[in-house]
Amino acid sequence: MLAPVEVRDDDNLVRAAAGGDRAAFGEIYVRYARMVHAILLARVPPAEADDLVQDVFLSAMKQLRGLRTAAAFRGWLGAIARNRAIDYFRGARVETPLEDVHVDRIGCRPAQTADTESHAALAAVRALPEAYRETLLMRLVEGMTGPEIARQTGLTPESVRVNLCRGMKLLRAALEGGEDGKGK
Repeated sequence: MLAPVEVRDDDNLVRAAAGGDRAAFGEIYVRYARMVHAILLARVPPAEADDLVQDVFLSAMKQLRGLRTAAAFRGWLGAIARNRAIDYFRGARVETPLEDVHVDRIGCRPAQTADTESHAALAAVRALPEAYRETLLMRLVEGMTGPEIARQTGLTPESVRVNLCRGMKLLRAALEGGEDGKGK
């Protein structure tokens, strides 16, 4: 749970930003960009996430005056990010990266690199139940602590701990190749 001082501080920032204070909006960006990035990373190609973070904050800045209560800001911002990810796929064209075309034509697989391993890990996280995806990405990719995740998302610290624990268990099992974590 957010400490009362932190809640008031966030509420004051949101009110100030809604009133046109760009410095307050900049502070909101600093506080919430990692959360928004993780939400997007759970849903869109990694190469697109950074640009979409900017889109989310531009959209939030334009709509902030319509937000009824400052206390609803975190959930509202998360919803904008999730909706932006949906919009991304509505407008996305099917493209095949050049590397994939080359691999398919010659009939072999490239050596496993750190980059392909990270893409495989991200794909495994995306295959997890929705309740765990964002929390895991906030922890593993964005480097946020459990209390930071709780503050950013509005989840209780206990819910964050449970989501991280269960999510990591499922992720380990997926990466090791089986539901029970014992391989194929």
